[in-house]
Amino acid sequence: MGYFDAASSAPLHPVARQALLASLDEGWADPARLYREGRRARMLLDAAREAAAEAVGCRADELVFTSSGTRAVHAGAAGVLAGRRRVGRHLIVSAVEHSSVLHSADAHEAAGGTVTQVTVDRGGSVDAAGYGDALRPDTALACLQSANHEVGTEQPVAEVADVCRAAGVPLLVDAAQSLGWGRVEGGWSVLTGSAHKWGGPPGVGLLVVRKGVRFAAQGPADERESGRAAGFENVPAIVAAAASLRAVRAEAAQEAVRLRELTERIRARVPREVADVEVVGDPRRRLPGIVTFSCLYVDGESLLHELDRAGFSVSSGSSCTSSTLTPSHVLKAMGVLSEGNVRVSLPFGAAEEDVERFLGALPGAVAAVRRTLGAPEPRAAVRDDVLVVDSLGKRCPIPVIELARVIGDVPVGGLVRVLSDDEAARLDIPAWCEMRGQEYVGEEPAERGTAHLVRRLG
Repeated sequence: MGYFDAASSAPLHPVARQALLASLDEGWADPARLYREGRRARMLLDAAREAAAEAVGCRADELVFTSSGTRAVHAGAAGVLAGRRRVGRHLIVSAVEHSSVLHSADAHEAAGGTVTQVTVDRGGSVDAAGYGDALRPDTALACLQSANHEVGTEQPVAEVADVCRAAGVPLLVDAAQSLGWGRVEGGWSVLTGSAHKWGGPPGVGLLVVRKGVRFAAQGPADERESGRAAGFENVPAIVAAAASLRAVRAEAAQEAVRLRELTERIRARVPREVADVEVVGDPRRRLPGIVTFSCLYVDGESLLHELDRAGFSVSSGSSCTSSTLTPSHVLKAMGVLSEGNVRVSLPFGAAEEDVERFLGALPGAVAAVRRTLGAPEPRAAVRDDVLVVDSLGKRCPIPVIELARVIGDVPVGGLVRVLSDDEAARLDIPAWCEMRGQEYVGEEPAERGTAHLVRRLG
């Protein structure tokens, strides 16, 4: 009824389906062989590479196909870091990169390299000057996503690429979220993408390494895909990926206008129709189809289930939907509310009436979750003129609910001391203070967990 999770995986584009079925009969053979069937498969593979390269804006011999976007990121980062090892072993990433980039950074650090994370503002955007400050003589590689996967914020890739190029440092761009909308501009050196993000089949990624970039492929040697992506090419899926990329690009300009209007409608109406909501992400420099907001006093997992029952498939960066009960690293880096987080990412062709139905169902879904959670009586006590709320052992969003219930019990200028051992409280209590006009004084050590001090301003 309402599939609104295209940022995770877009529905298969009709052109991709047609290309996949058509190429199954011609592209099953080994494209490395010289007999008739192999030559047919090679022709399909070469044509797909040319089409994908034209869409990306690179040479065909700079682009290889991988088994996934994640694999492209891992291969790209490892290859450049190895190729430039004589320069040094310093890697720069932004704090809001996709987990595939951060996992590559963790592996690099575990192997003896060093990593610098560049911070972002509350909209989720980096400052190009931050990359300039992070550059060192031993910097081998910098990474920056073209657009964020959780909040849709577009990054200043061209500006960062200029800073890196001036220092002689290659820039790897994870373009998984934006490639279906258009080329990534600027002097980037390495680029990765993932077909299932733009309506192609899953299991196809692409890796572009510009000529002149030092690159040493890691892992066992393999003669396929210029030695940069091991394994037998899935020619039918690759053909479908390239065909769908061209198809969505042909529709992108018109569809961007339509989807931007729909997400703008969501951004404007959700805070009006649902109390205590924070819309996150840059309001202007963002992808057309993504809008993200967080709801106070809501368990994110329960809200997603409630919306699913109403017929809407959405995603979340909320700590309440994570098995580790830790906040999304993106929302944490931005310093915004994480509880009750909802990401709406509209696929190409999303219907206006489905968006209207979603806006009609959301207030009731949020209210139902809040009723289910209730407003538990906090264990509060006054000690040294400070109201103490013991929320130890309670998870998001209960510590914030208990804080909200007692803030009116202290005089203006008085303090509330919230005891919590929930990692999400470090993010959500300061965010609540900003939303409600109260002062977050900070943390202080406690016998168990952490004490969060809040001063009532009004």
